[in-house]
Formats: sequence, structure tokens, C-alpha cells
Amino acid sequence: MAKAKEKKKREVEIVNRKAAFDYHFHNKYEVGMILTGTEIKSIRNGEANLKDAYCFFQKGELYVKSMFIAEYAYGNQNNHETRRTRKLLLRKPELRKIEKKTKEKGYTIVPYRLYFSERGFAKLEVALASGKKSYDKRNSIKEKDNKRELDRMKKMNL
Repeated sequence: MAKAKEKKKREVEIVNRKAAFDYHFHNKYEVGMILTGTEIKSIRNGEANLKDAYCFFQKGELYVKSMFIAEYAYGNQNNHETRRTRKLLLRKPELRKIEKKTKEKGYTIVPYRLYFSERGFAKLEVALASGKKSYDKRNSIKEKDNKRELDRMKKMNL
């Protein structure tokens, strides 16, 4: 019976692919979030988006802003706001280290991936990143096209 539940359980992973195209990732961190019950239910249904989200520091604490989590369909009048500011949970030494880096020129914190841990907690993977130049983006496109072409060739040979 336990195996049936494991098979039924669906993995939810929401990725901000545009962030990988626009930024060089230097370090990645797994952070927790303070969420309400209806937000968790919407995320489990896969109704979230990281496209416009960004992270910022306020009084030494890390927050994510503009992360879209759709309203829960079966929620009542106490349903959550879709784009509210959410506090992120990380250990203080890591927070201080990230904050120092972001004060340097060219570094930012980008929310990259939203998923559930083995224990069932919603986790957000944030990356300490620096922006790519236009020539770096062209190189990324070339690499992606070359990889796609190689995969096609392998498929044809099999």
C-alpha cells in the first residue's frame, strides 16, 4: 500500500529557465519559505511561476518578491495574495555572506527553482549570479543548438 502512494505522488518542480539564460550562476543555495496553507496547496498543483521573481535584503533578512502563486481554487475568503512578498529562511552566516556579495558590483540573487524536499517542505533554490553579456548569450544559444544537433544525430544512428 505504501508503494502505491509513492507512485501516485507526483514531483512538482518549477524552474525559471530564463534566469539560466540571462545570468552566470556562481553559488546555489537551498532556502525555505514562510508560506500559508493555500499557497502550499497551489504549489502542489503546480500553479506557481518564478518568471518575474527577484530577491532582496531588508534589515538583514532575505525576501522574494513578485513570485506568482495562483489562488487556491477551493480556498475561502482567507485565500492568499498571488504576488505577496515572502520571507526566505537561511542560516545567518550564509545570509551575511550572500549580503556581502550582493553589495559588490554586478552580483544579484536570482530565484531559480521551486520544488519539494524529501520531507515534503517547499524549497526555493536561489543562485548568487552575475548578468551575462550579449556575446555570452550568443554562446549559450550556439552550445544549445550544437547539443540538440548531436542528439538528433545519435537518434538517427540508433
